[in-house]
Amino acid sequence: MALQPDYRYGSAPGWGRGAAVDAAAIDAGLRAYMLRVYNWMASGLLLTAIVAYAISSVPEVRGLFFEVVRTPRGLATAPKILGWVAMFAPLVFVLVLSFGINRISKTTAQALFWGFCAAMGASMSSIFVMYTSTSIAGTFFATSGMFAAMSIWGYTTGRDLSKMGSIMMMGLIGIIIASLLNMWLASPALAFAVSIIGVVVFCGLTAWDTQRIKNDYVEFSYAEGTDEAGKRSVMDALGLYLNFVNLFQILLQFMGVRNQE
Repeated sequence: MALQPDYRYGSAPGWGRGAAVDAAAIDAGLRAYMLRVYNWMASGLLLTAIVAYAISSVPEVRGLFFEVVRTPRGLATAPKILGWVAMFAPLVFVLVLSFGINRISKTTAQALFWGFCAAMGASMSSIFVMYTSTSIAGTFFATSGMFAAMSIWGYTTGRDLSKMGSIMMMGLIGIIIASLLNMWLASPALAFAVSIIGVVVFCGLTAWDTQRIKNDYVEFSYAEGTDEAGKRSVMDALGLYLNFVNLFQILLQFMGVRNQE
């Protein structure tokens, strides 16, 4: 009679001790992966803040991006050509990363992520001109608290958030359309409604993205140190970064105190 492996002591693959070891390994890998994603996101936010502050605080550099113009409501800060380029540059990086991630290396993906964060810093530098530093700091901490709460909920909840994610994505499309429409209507009521809905949408997307990242790791278990793991961590950090930045910009409209021109 052929000899069979002895599984009486729980060493069968997927059972007993073997299953526990596998689950523990996946859990440890997941925690390490999520920490790497959050580190990428936090580092990107730091780079964005440094670039934004550097551009706004040096008058010679700020003058290349912005100018003070007179409007019917008084003086206002308006972008120059380089300022408009800075506003749209992040979109180019996002498109390259999104559509080219399978054809580029991990190093290239990481370099594009840093380039995107720097470009976002240039595009957001006007907030240091328009708002007081105190209100920017207060809004940042409020955003951090909301983001952390929603991300923790998305990570720990046993509820499937996939349907909520679909609703939030439809809400995001609606926000984009309404914002473009309001560029011509200039309706304060519509702008206020878009901002309120925006807070809900990006809070929901934060929870959904966090759960999606967790579920994707559990399903695919990216091998540590591989190009796939490196590129996925960058893309996942990019998604969370965008949620944070958009939530911050919306809250700044409510909490920000404008500088006197």
